[in-house]
Amino acid sequence: MTSDRVIDLLRKAYSDEIETVMNYQTNAIVLDGVRAEEIKESLKQDIQEELGHAEQIGQRLKQLDARPPGSAEFTARQDSLQPPEDSTDVLSVIRGVLDAEEDAIETYRSLVDAAEEAGDPVTEDLAVTVLADEEAHRTEFRGFEKEYRDE
Repeated sequence: MTSDRVIDLLRKAYSDEIETVMNYQTNAIVLDGVRAEEIKESLKQDIQEELGHAEQIGQRLKQLDARPPGSAEFTARQDSLQPPEDSTDVLSVIRGVLDAEEDAIETYRSLVDAAEEAGDPVTEDLAVTVLADEEAHRTEFRGFEKEYRDE
């Protein structure tokens, strides 16, 4: 039997993935400048992966006789990932992505632990898979941050 903690973490993860898609899309639109192009392209690619995560999590919630949250239950939390006032401030977007990835990694690690404790290997496997994707995103954006700091 899956615990309430597992359901709560799955619902949080679903909301976070949807919010990330919104913020990645917005930043990919608003960033300007030659230096922004690589970041914009990376964000556009990551949007599809994050949507896939949301789909998988939503399906898992359905399998557990729960449901993903709708917009009325949504609370935005990604303050650092909001589009910058200066559309050439690529570094602030990179740092916002890193904050979002750190939060996602923390959520998925908690989900791995909660699913293991609940005896739910399917959710545990899903969390491990998505965790690996989020860690890869973090590594990519750490590289971008280093390039911007070194310039």
